[in-house]
Amino acid sequence: MVRSPPESRSLARLLARYREPNSARSVFELVITAVPFLAIWVLMWAALDHGYWIGLLLAIPAAGFLVRLFMIQHDCGHGSFFHGRRVNDWVGRTIGVLTLTPYDYWRRNHTLHHASSGNLDHRGFGDIDTLTVSEFLERSRWRQLLYRLYRHPIVMFGLGPTYLFILRHRLPIGMMRSGWKPWLSTMGTNAAIAILAAAMIRLIGFGPFLLVHLPIMVLAASIGVWLFYVQHQFEDTTWSHDGAWSLQEAALHGSSHYYLPAVLRWFTANIGVHHVHHLCSRIPCYRLPDVLRDHPELAAIGRITLPQSLQCVGRALWDETGRRLISFRELEIALLLEGGNNQTPGFTSNFGIDR
Repeated sequence: MVRSPPESRSLARLLARYREPNSARSVFELVITAVPFLAIWVLMWAALDHGYWIGLLLAIPAAGFLVRLFMIQHDCGHGSFFHGRRVNDWVGRTIGVLTLTPYDYWRRNHTLHHASSGNLDHRGFGDIDTLTVSEFLERSRWRQLLYRLYRHPIVMFGLGPTYLFILRHRLPIGMMRSGWKPWLSTMGTNAAIAILAAAMIRLIGFGPFLLVHLPIMVLAASIGVWLFYVQHQFEDTTWSHDGAWSLQEAALHGSSHYYLPAVLRWFTANIGVHHVHHLCSRIPCYRLPDVLRDHPELAAIGRITLPQSLQCVGRALWDETGRRLISFRELEIALLLEGGNNQTPGFTSNFGIDR
């Protein structure tokens, strides 16, 4: 019999016993991720002499390993992958050169994300920009169009991730007033990227370098943004204003359990167990399955399968009355019904939308 989940505050305390990393396991996880990534990268380069499309197929597993490296970097940012802060930081910074992500700058932004996730009054830190229905309706048509474009799948999962990792991460945007550390992190990462890229270009040439690394990076960036999107942008997520917001409730019910096939769970380092991760971010990625094994009542909370996650793509507006994410189409239907019934601006539609 599956037990009911404990109250979120007591659950957060209960999960503390899973926080201890195993140094040998952490090193093992790092090695079995980094070595295959480098090996496939070399195979892609070697395959260029036998036809680009053959090598391009290898970009798929290479991107998977790069995503997994990013997840290890993510754990380092939470101080959960190794025991020592210094080891976590330098492993994270090193991986950041491969993922094109300035570690210290990203870590600061991501910490703010954890501290404000699901809070309508503190949006904008490491989040997918999300408007409420009323905010969207109050915008001009031009700004509504811009938001629709931002939320379009081609932008959200194609152009956007490439821009984010290749261009935006080159400057600490949003951290201009946070002192010199974000700048030092970003410029140091940029310099290391430039040195590594220059060495590889000198070794194999500019064209081969781009033909190998660019598709890996673009694909990995899109996968990474997709994972982050599904973790918070699902229908039954939760958003609240300051007065009603709770860190533990937002973690447990505002983050999904993205239930993936076993091979994808491995490549994504169990980040799909995101509600547990938000409740206790110091749990190493390889211990998250232990939590679900010992507490199966958590597995059903926010559970989304791979086919179900595709339905999250169109959900772009938070309906404060219905307390769920809705699509632009649902809003349009609700407004048509409202107009057809000649209701006043305070009408609450069947979709829970209150103008």
